[in-house]
Amino acid sequence: MHTVLPYVFFLEGTAIATKELQINDQITAKEVRLVGVNQEALGIMPLERARQYAYQNNVDLVLIAPTATPPVCRAMDYGKYCFEQDKREKEARKKQQIIKVKEIQLSCRIDVHDFETRVNQAKKFLSGGDKVKVVLRFKGREMTHQDIGREVIARFLEACSEVGSNDKAPTLDGRFMSVVISPLKK
Repeated sequence: MHTVLPYVFFLEGTAIATKELQINDQITAKEVRLVGVNQEALGIMPLERARQYAYQNNVDLVLIAPTATPPVCRAMDYGKYCFEQDKREKEARKKQQIIKVKEIQLSCRIDVHDFETRVNQAKKFLSGGDKVKVVLRFKGREMTHQDIGREVIARFLEACSEVGSNDKAPTLDGRFMSVVISPLKK
């Protein structure tokens, strides 16, 4: 007998239970709708006849839609099916790209060398495929001179323009002005 493949069903957005695909003798329905070895619909038949069909073709009878009326079973090689499912999941994980957002902090009175260091760090992050969130913090009376902060961020955006671009204009949130820089498509 083969191992059972778990699957999760959801109710109102939360995972509430894990069910397992039933195969061969685990299926308890009286009648089933059978899908054949070559994906052809063989119609509704008693469970015993469906099992005989599967055994004659040297494949397993797998319950794929237990909630349908009557339940849908498919005659297939279950081991091969599990292998292909795992292979598909691995491919999906390989193609998945995780983008991180790195944060760089500036101030209105940042010195030239510190500014260049932060620009180089941002370029490194952007060339690595990560997004960069540039945050400029206003301290004390600097809040009244927001134009200086906008100039610093504009200089920063200009310095990073060959590896990234911003989607939106800088936004002010309390004492922080921020902008997100996305890497350029290659």
